[in-house]
Amino acid sequence: MENTIHMPRIGDQAPDFEAITTQGPLKFSEYIKGSWAILFSHPADFTPVCTTELSGFAQEKEWFAKHNTKLIGESIDSIHSHVAWVQAVREKTGVYMDFPIIADIDMKVAKLYGMLHENTSNTAAVRAVFFIDPKGIIRLVMYYPLNVGRNMDEIKRVLEAMQTADANGCAMPLNWKKGAKVIVPPPKTL
Repeated sequence: MENTIHMPRIGDQAPDFEAITTQGPLKFSEYIKGSWAILFSHPADFTPVCTTELSGFAQEKEWFAKHNTKLIGESIDSIHSHVAWVQAVREKTGVYMDFPIIADIDMKVAKLYGMLHENTSNTAAVRAVFFIDPKGIIRLVMYYPLNVGRNMDEIKRVLEAMQTADANGCAMPLNWKKGAKVIVPPPKTL
């Protein structure tokens, strides 16, 4: 495997790319323009943990839309696998994963975003979550091991925390939840 050249960090401009997705061809910067975005990878289609995760994102799509946030999934599977998986999940559960899922068979996006961790797997993206703000800046990165699913409540909590902090020029204390007290930072100069 070619070594990952760059692993984006908090504060970096989100790397742009073009990809084939379950919703058709997509240019990332155009898709997310003016909104928050959550780019998340999963190890493989048709696996139990990945199915619960992507179904969970689909079930919360309306909540994310109300928070001006677009969802986009990624894995190193073909477009045919993605489409078959989306259809199978919809037929068996009634949940439609109607957000773009990137067919990253050449691992271009996985390498661009540092989603391949060679001590974990050379052929599957780790469970990564990238929060990107409306200016295209990476604001938070989360990684989960292959055998542990994400926590949707925490994903929603940190998104609300960042949006509240941005809107009000404040900071969030330990375990902050919407409606709780915030911290007003001291002035930078006297």
